[in-house]
Amino acid sequence: MNKIISIMPCLDMKEGRVVKGIHFVELKDAGDPVENAIMYQEEGADELAMLDIAATVENRKTRLEWVKKVSSVIDIPLTMGGGISTLEDIDMVLEAGADKIAMNSAVVKNPDLIRSASEKFGPECITIAVDAKRNKKMASGFELVVSGGRKPVGKDAVEWAKKCQENGAGVILPTSMDGDGTQEGYDLEFTRAISDAVDLPVVASGGAGKLEHFYDAVALGGAQILLAASVFHYRLLNIKDVKAYLKGRGLTVRN
Repeated sequence: MNKIISIMPCLDMKEGRVVKGIHFVELKDAGDPVENAIMYQEEGADELAMLDIAATVENRKTRLEWVKKVSSVIDIPLTMGGGISTLEDIDMVLEAGADKIAMNSAVVKNPDLIRSASEKFGPECITIAVDAKRNKKMASGFELVVSGGRKPVGKDAVEWAKKCQENGAGVILPTSMDGDGTQEGYDLEFTRAISDAVDLPVVASGGAGKLEHFYDAVALGGAQILLAASVFHYRLLNIKDVKAYLKGRGLTVRN
């Protein structure tokens, strides 16, 4: 296990505020995005994710003013997702200050967008979010879902991750709808299935609640980037404490 592990808090955004729910619903306010971004950088976050969670559902583009505000107060890489569906969208989000973009629904509809985006902006800028729910009819046991987890699409999520890598994705961000926001631990079975299937950095996402969960995401799930929201927003854990714990258990953590 010689991967360098990164910690990535996630700001789920709605109506200009950070929100957090369980299984993508029952959203509660979790503060101001700029204040949160500054705090997380000071605590030692390696990267920051910001997701405009209502953009696809509301059939609109991502809010560029949120990107500008948050990117202007941090030096760490910012990944923006939500409502990004064309090369022009990517261009605007990167121009607004993001370092990377995350796409999901748009590339399920148009897989060629991954290749064209990777060729134009570089694979390191392109994160593909793979949301899934358990479904025994799928070979891997996981079915791809889109539109904030609302729509199953009848594709095997692990096969889809492989295709994303073939098309030029730089990072895969799998989220299990079954675990999101529960603080009961990452879905290690799903994370491991993805990390075994691709050679790209994999982001563990959805369900972190205690220190052991972060370690398990690496040791059992094969993840390299550890994304969390609720535990950080509600001050259940501090990023410094998470890093110290992981180092104490023998992992190499980004400084």
